[in-house]
Amino acid sequence: MSIYLLLGPESALADRALGKLLTHLKEESTEITTIFAADAIVGDIADALAPSLFSEKRALVLRDLQDLDMDVQDEVSRYLEDVDPTITVVFLHKGGVKGKALLDRIKKAKPEILLCDTLKKESEKQDFARNIFLDIGRKATPGAIAALVNAVGTDLRELSAACTQIASDTTGVIDETMIDKFHQGRIETTGFDVADAALGGDISQALLALRSAIATGTDPVMVTSAIASGLRAIAKVSSANRGAKSFELAASLGMAPWQIDKARRQLSGWTPRGLADAVGAIALADAQVKGAGVDPIYALERALMDIALARSSFA
Repeated sequence: MSIYLLLGPESALADRALGKLLTHLKEESTEITTIFAADAIVGDIADALAPSLFSEKRALVLRDLQDLDMDVQDEVSRYLEDVDPTITVVFLHKGGVKGKALLDRIKKAKPEILLCDTLKKESEKQDFARNIFLDIGRKATPGAIAALVNAVGTDLRELSAACTQIASDTTGVIDETMIDKFHQGRIETTGFDVADAALGGDISQALLALRSAIATGTDPVMVTSAIASGLRAIAKVSSANRGAKSFELAASLGMAPWQIDKARRQLSGWTPRGLADAVGAIALADAQVKGAGVDPIYALERALMDIALARSSFA
């Protein structure tokens, strides 16, 4: 295959796929040219695809294809009319309608398409982390992977970096104990630590975790997101059959079994009225940290106090 299309908005997946392709190309002593579409001018792509005097094997990586100017797109179109099988071309496109006409022309050339869509499910993020560890040549237990995903959050770049870091700092099979140690010593405090303490009723620990999280660079928006996610999980579990096993409820609730177990532990002390008040408090805080308020830290501290009150008042 001489043409690859990495298609989708998730840059971490695109970078991982591109990294594998580049490793293979370098092993074959391929001369690689990388062009960012926004910086390309007329002639750049034609030059990159022209015969080389220095290397028999060549490759062009064209990143952010959706940003390519119309004048430069013509060079790609001309190449697609007469593809050189000795040249490997890798196109990266973030999806959407921008640059769609050129994207459709590339698809007609029957490239190998590697989808890089946003990962929405926890199971998909866990698979991503598991594959990162396998790429590095390490094994991790399911519990360790779940704990790491929970600790790092939704950013796949951060998750990838965390996997690489813990792999370099440990030996053997990576387990939950290693993740806990790494979480405290490397990742520091996250919005999920704040959420766990707040939803568990430990307001003092929640405030301490909040200050630590902010001090180590956690965006206030990530804190409100983590708390809101925890409240949603508790609300889902509260309406489920309490006698059912977590793995039996996973599909219907759209949650991993470990998430259900965690939400069940946090459910103690919460009532429907308390949950409703807590949701209102975190929604207000979310609006304030996104610009509606003057002091996002104060807004978060106030929300934690209101959540603690909601939990205790109606328990």
